[in-house]
Amino acid sequence: MALVLHAGDTNKNGFKALIAAEYSGVQVELAKNFVMGVSNKTPEFLKMNPIGKVPVLETPDGPIFESNAIARYVTRLKADNPLYGCSLIEYAHIEQWIDYASMEIDSNIARWLYPRLGYMPYLAVAEESAISSLKRALGALNSHLASSTYLVGHSVTLADIVMTCNLHIGFSRILVKSFTSEFPHVERYFWTMVNQPNFHKVVGEVKQADSVPPVPSQKKPVQPKEPAKPKEVKKEPKKEPVKPKVQEVMEEEEEAPKPKPKNPLDLLPPSKMILDEWKRLYSNTKTNFREVAIKGFWDMYDPEGYSLWFCDYKYNDENTVSFVTLNKVSGFLQRMDLTRKYAFGKMLVIGSEPPFKVKGVWLFRGQEIPKFVLDEVYDMELYDWAKVDISDEAQKERVNAMIEDQEPFEGEALLDAKCFK
Repeated sequence: MALVLHAGDTNKNGFKALIAAEYSGVQVELAKNFVMGVSNKTPEFLKMNPIGKVPVLETPDGPIFESNAIARYVTRLKADNPLYGCSLIEYAHIEQWIDYASMEIDSNIARWLYPRLGYMPYLAVAEESAISSLKRALGALNSHLASSTYLVGHSVTLADIVMTCNLHIGFSRILVKSFTSEFPHVERYFWTMVNQPNFHKVVGEVKQADSVPPVPSQKKPVQPKEPAKPKEVKKEPKKEPVKPKVQEVMEEEEEAPKPKPKNPLDLLPPSKMILDEWKRLYSNTKTNFREVAIKGFWDMYDPEGYSLWFCDYKYNDENTVSFVTLNKVSGFLQRMDLTRKYAFGKMLVIGSEPPFKVKGVWLFRGQEIPKFVLDEVYDMELYDWAKVDISDEAQKERVNAMIEDQEPFEGEALLDAKCFK
């Protein structure tokens, strides 16, 4: 019986066994017509791995699951396989780097990538933690590779196979050049490995990601409305066939959706400030911004109908990657879209080097931050919020500086400024 690997032909965990097989002269065949989400849900597959995960290796002695275990099995089919080193200490170091590749590299790439692909809930704080941990892990790997071509010894071992396969999904899906350039020895190592003939035969051409996947929409699923259980109501007329048309009309009236409740902000007393007029003035003012737009803002501002708020990101010390910080702010503004009728905002990313500071100023309808915003936009709890006291000239000038994108801002350079309007 030939060894059969149940996995898709682009599965990086399946690559480990296939590359090990190429180096070891072992024949491993991919299961034919394998479809992820279908093939791994069949009763036959679940007998091999009860939780339905891939890959699974089918052997004459029974199935094996978990990719590293499969790769080890394939490697050990060849006696005295150099993939496992030439001494006890080399064997231990190979196992060490296999664990490192799994626990420090693969897990942190997954914590960054999978939420952006929608496989896990996206949390900005969790992403920052993942990126920080990944940078630390890659930094240590980079230092090790500064004086080594391979992880252990002077030739490819199973540690290199596992490490390269785990890096593969990162390089191809999320680790853009501006990120990996901080780790030049890791870059050199990865491209050297994937271009080795036995690697290339399995993984093919590898292209580095040119952008980080965007954060998926965080809109909550619409909850089914409480009224109308139409199916149950419609069953009743069968007992009264005499008045079918009248009954149908009654049912239609009962099933008609209730009018959408008005946003509480629409029920506030009218304001003299027309938000759209301010947004047009802001967008159309190209010169003399302070004299035209800022002056116009305060002429329009209605302190009874609107309120101003400063926000300051709570975890600025974690903003160590510029493009991730910028993406974080962009994602926040996207999720604020539900407030477009009732708000205007400026967000500043401050600093010429990490950690970057994120601060902003927001104009909201009403005297408090709208409750539906606090309920729907999870980013709100990531910021400290302080209401602006417009009787304080210093706070008022700070509002002006933020709206104007004044640079330097509070003594520091601006990395970027984003507007919500």
